[in-house]
Amino acid sequence: MSYLAVKFRKFMKAIPYYLYLIVICSLSSCQQRGNDPGHIPGELSDQPVISEAVSEYGISLEDYEEKEGKVRSGDYFSTLLQRLGLSYKEAYAVSEACKGIFDVTKFKIGNSYHAYYPKTAPNRPDYLVYEQDSKSYVLFGLQDSLFVQVHEKQMQIQQAYADVTIRSSLWNDCVQAGVSPLLAIRLSEIYAWTIDFFAVQPGDSFRAVYELVTYQGEVLDVNRVLYAEFVHNNSSHKCYWFEEEEGGNVYWNEKGESLRKAFLKAPLNFTRISSGFSYNRRHPVTRRVQAHTGIDYAAPTGTPVMSIGDGVVVYRAYSGAGGNMVKIKHNSVYTSAYLHLSRYAKGLKVGDRVRQGEVIGYVGSTGRSTGPHLDFRVWKNGSPINPLRMESPPTNPVQEQNKEQFEAAKKEADQAVVTLLAADYLKRSIQQLVSRCCDPEGQPS
Repeated sequence: MSYLAVKFRKFMKAIPYYLYLIVICSLSSCQQRGNDPGHIPGELSDQPVISEAVSEYGISLEDYEEKEGKVRSGDYFSTLLQRLGLSYKEAYAVSEACKGIFDVTKFKIGNSYHAYYPKTAPNRPDYLVYEQDSKSYVLFGLQDSLFVQVHEKQMQIQQAYADVTIRSSLWNDCVQAGVSPLLAIRLSEIYAWTIDFFAVQPGDSFRAVYELVTYQGEVLDVNRVLYAEFVHNNSSHKCYWFEEEEGGNVYWNEKGESLRKAFLKAPLNFTRISSGFSYNRRHPVTRRVQAHTGIDYAAPTGTPVMSIGDGVVVYRAYSGAGGNMVKIKHNSVYTSAYLHLSRYAKGLKVGDRVRQGEVIGYVGSTGRSTGPHLDFRVWKNGSPINPLRMESPPTNPVQEQNKEQFEAAKKEADQAVVTLLAADYLKRSIQQLVSRCCDPEGQPS
């Protein structure tokens, strides 16, 4: 029996006792609220809590009126300040105060801002907050004493557990399971060398222990995935996070082998396979039956296309029916090609050395094509092969001197799985028991 199974069985034996105590306490709470004639169902207390209203940026809402907006197309930092109520001279002074603190040329369309106007003088703001990104904001003091401050948001990082079975799509099923889709993106990056996410199908599943980054209850990011198990085509793929002192790869399977391999499973990050590898396909334009020794990925025009591995650009030109094409020689055995591109990566030319995952062009519909897609091809020793069945050798495993630390990290991750799985089970069990014992008004049933 596995380590995880043993630990979970021990916990399950103790659950009835803990459930008994918690449910008794819950029922007692229900009873007490039910016997309290002054209790109003749904309210925690009938005593008002007096506190000053303050914005999330620390500005009093008792004294200021907050106005929110987004940076428009054509906005500059100075023009926004003038639209909010500052004079040209004042806007210039604020821009000068930003030097060395905030680069006003990086003012981004679509980013949010919050202006705070004194309730006694509502025509000119005293403060402006600009949301620089999801993790930081810039506070501008616009009174006589100008100041500019960059603040990091006080984010919370917590361990979370996810268990998702695919029924329609990885993204949709994460949402329905109450799991951030950011985890799906992170997993697709981790397993980019192992699992073809364009071929994920109903019945596949995954579970993971990961670090969730939140700010005021809003999920901002997924940090490290400490443990994951992805079941695809009835085959289990585990991964563990472990960082060696020497740096480099941080995701490994249970044997300490790197999940990073010589070639990515796909040259772009999403959408669907529209046409497969075949020596007997009817061409959608000519209607003639001819070989199609590649994989077509349907994707919107402009979708970034990445090199599946390190290599040298040996062709970059218009290729007739194949449209704009880039061909990369990876080594003495493998060569890959990317057809129908709308355009090439800026500055890319024949002879350039590219790295795995580097953008080399963008999806288009040049050449003989019925719509935007990427025609992706691979040759092995000069002969075309099916990219979806290409075997890719792994990079170096965990170094011998780090094996003991790696095993300890594995055990810690396995323990986290047991703890979080048990906590999730316990939480759901308590909710079900309490809901059966108490009616919606909080009264014992």
